[in-house]
Amino acid sequence: MKSPLLSLPGAVPAEGPDEGVAAHYGDLFREQRALADGTGFVDLSHRGVLTVTGDDRLSWLHLLITQHVSELPAGRATEALVLTANGHIEHALYLVDDGTTTWVHVEPGTQGALLAYLESMKFFYRVEVADRTEEFALVHLPAGSIVNLGDGEAAAVRETPYGRDVFLERGRLEEFAAAHGPAVGVLAHEALRVEAHRPRLGFETDHRTIPHELGWIGTAVHLQKGCYRGQETVARVQNLGKPPRRLVFLHLDGSEVHLPGPGTPVRLAADGPDGRKLGFVTTSARHHELGPIALALVKRNVPVDAELIAESTAAAQEVVVEP
Repeated sequence: MKSPLLSLPGAVPAEGPDEGVAAHYGDLFREQRALADGTGFVDLSHRGVLTVTGDDRLSWLHLLITQHVSELPAGRATEALVLTANGHIEHALYLVDDGTTTWVHVEPGTQGALLAYLESMKFFYRVEVADRTEEFALVHLPAGSIVNLGDGEAAAVRETPYGRDVFLERGRLEEFAAAHGPAVGVLAHEALRVEAHRPRLGFETDHRTIPHELGWIGTAVHLQKGCYRGQETVARVQNLGKPPRRLVFLHLDGSEVHLPGPGTPVRLAADGPDGRKLGFVTTSARHHELGPIALALVKRNVPVDAELIAESTAAAQEVVVEP
């Protein structure tokens, strides 16, 4: 889905998973500062949108996802995962229920596979699941935003500590931008996500990631709910062991021109660039205050005070997930 806001002045298209929206509009750090100050909005209209309706929607979803949603109050935002039978992360869902419909946004391009899975699990429940990506778009208003959404302007809103995720009719994107700009690119949004240590599906995850490695226990995984696919792994690791890897935040050497990209090996600084690989960078960004920063997955037994390098760039780690 190519956003019409790519026609705004200065818009530079994003690449990779965020293709279809703007990476930035000409001034990355100004856009970051705007978000941090609670102004502007981020065009996330490339993300997938699903809706679930029907009398059994919450009790049915409760059986399939990692979050406790059987009694989710209307208007309360939550997030959840769908796991494989072995407990590996397959989907990340960001939900809100408005009293009649559960609205979900997901990573770009993943809505089709998620819809197929949900359809296969309907059985005799009174639910209807629909891919609404072509009809509805997502925009993000940062925490502290004083934007007053007019009556009927939004189809649904997720209020979170990081701001508001607004579902609106796709045809109203340009109208929304004119009323609530300036528009901010996804690179600024990503930099603040990395600063907040928030994992993202497909960035901090690979085919074997389990929720404990990323700190998703508690925020996206409820430990006192009933059975769901992959629960055995979650319970076993929670009660009997430790995850094999852990998410860390890296302060990167600001004197380096090159920013280590996703997949860059992480090693002990003392061992040098030819040392044993201990993990890899998942997301890196240039932050308006912190300079170059990154998230990385490293082996659980890497000492928390160890000096690291990402390729040849010095990296001081900050604990996100306890070893």
